[in-house]
Amino acid sequence: MKIFAFGAALLALGLAAGPVLAADAPLIGVVSISATEANNARYITGATAAAKELGWQISVIDAAGSADQANAAIQNFAQRGAKAIVDMVFPYTSIGAGLQAAKAANIPVVTWGGGLGGSVAATNGSGGPMTIPVIDLMVKNMGGKGALLALTYRTGQVCRDRETVLDQMLAKDPNITVTKNEVRIPGYFEDGAQYANAWLASHPPGKESLAIWGCWDDPAIGAIGSLRDENARVGSPLAGKLDTSRFAVMGHSMGGGGTLETANAHSAELRAAIPLTPWDLVTSFGMITAPTLILAGQTDTVAPVAQHATPFYASIPSTTVKVYAEFTGGDHYVASSPLMNKGVAILGLSWLKVYVEGDTRYRPFIKARPELSMFLAAP
Repeated sequence: MKIFAFGAALLALGLAAGPVLAADAPLIGVVSISATEANNARYITGATAAAKELGWQISVIDAAGSADQANAAIQNFAQRGAKAIVDMVFPYTSIGAGLQAAKAANIPVVTWGGGLGGSVAATNGSGGPMTIPVIDLMVKNMGGKGALLALTYRTGQVCRDRETVLDQMLAKDPNITVTKNEVRIPGYFEDGAQYANAWLASHPPGKESLAIWGCWDDPAIGAIGSLRDENARVGSPLAGKLDTSRFAVMGHSMGGGGTLETANAHSAELRAAIPLTPWDLVTSFGMITAPTLILAGQTDTVAPVAQHATPFYASIPSTTVKVYAEFTGGDHYVASSPLMNKGVAILGLSWLKVYVEGDTRYRPFIKARPELSMFLAAP
């Protein structure tokens, strides 16, 4: 999704300027909140590839989670005569000085998840609505009561929006006690693990339902690492109480690509993988052995199936249990909410039941359905 929008912006600018020589390649400035973070890194890689096709060049400044550094970076690109500037995640309200400098130089600024305001020309990103089905499922699994650790990040607009949605949804469940800890960039993996350790120490298992929520994947991954460690640590209240043999991974869009990359590198640790309308620059996943269910949308224009989901499926070995389910007329968000799509819910839940829990009663539900334009299965 993010790459498509950026590529379209480059295309529009490229057509306006016409062909250019490499020596005169126009500059696109990218201000990243963390250039090493997985989603940022993928965005930058995709933007660089799109720019290369158009004869443009990309320059990246890593603001390392600092709004001050982001403002300085935008001002730097304005002084260098960039044709456009991309702000990655910083809210437009925190980059006012940079926006003023860009406006004075007549340089458009677009944001990935930073919101539309001030002199921002365009914005995109998976904000608050994307977290609704995750929170809904979490609350249901908790039975509407228990304790929750929320790993937040208020410097980024996307995380702000998702935290707001979390607060609104949990207002209906006053029996869930929430502890919030804000992670840093850089340092989100370490923070996630540290906060989880401290929180788990004060919430011994067995007394109530426990859950850990992250406003994006990476801090929660750090928390998962902490859970693994606590399960093995002598004297831990969680020692031997977690089934670390039953892990699965699921993600949407870039997260779907991350799901495939994770399964490709760590299949031995997984029982199942479910990429939802996946997007990735990696096109070969020949090392996946974990059962993989790819859910795709026939009319997806963000991650067109011909360039993404279909070849991804084909690259998974035929000896691996795999299914490709493509929804008729489905767009990039067809698989985002099982509450809105019964077919997604049935296929996804059945896949997890069969391959994570070993409950073969759900196997008959993994089949072609009327709302599917394509259903492929192997072996």
